[in-house]
Amino acid sequence: MSRRPAPPSRAPEPVPAVNLAESPLAWLARRAGKDGRALVDPTQFAAGERLRADFTRAQLTPRVTSRWSEVSSGGSPDTFSDMVLAAKLRVSRALTAVGPELSGVLLDVCCFLKGLETVEREHGWPARTAKVVLCLALDRLAAHYGLARATTGPDRGRLRSWQAPPEAADTPHADS
Repeated sequence: MSRRPAPPSRAPEPVPAVNLAESPLAWLARRAGKDGRALVDPTQFAAGERLRADFTRAQLTPRVTSRWSEVSSGGSPDTFSDMVLAAKLRVSRALTAVGPELSGVLLDVCCFLKGLETVEREHGWPARTAKVVLCLALDRLAAHYGLARATTGPDRGRLRSWQAPPEAADTPHADS
């Protein structure tokens, strides 16, 4: 009698290490506005961090040094793992869903970690407009990911029972 080896279980995707101290989005989520609420709500923050994680998994972050492994293999498509290709596809779909008008500010703030003042200066926008545009982009991104600010529904679900009606339980059975 021979035993077959167990099929290899699919390992979950590794979570990229993220330093929240360097993220302008995390800074906006921690900072309160004049009304006492955070400048970026938790749903927007989750959507932006999800985009950033996929961007990192897709290996789209700029490199400071050279990577000689791509040079030696010729940079063929075989060098990319399925995880990298899937992450690139998720980033592409997310940016397409947001639209070309708003995807630039998402990339700048969430992925390239540029501050709002830098984004305003590069785009030639008036002061304090990058936050408004970023919030609009994050709302579209959250909608694409299916994230909602609050769940809605009835306060209490309808009670259901599989019991027989009380009068049927009182009748004697034919067996007795």
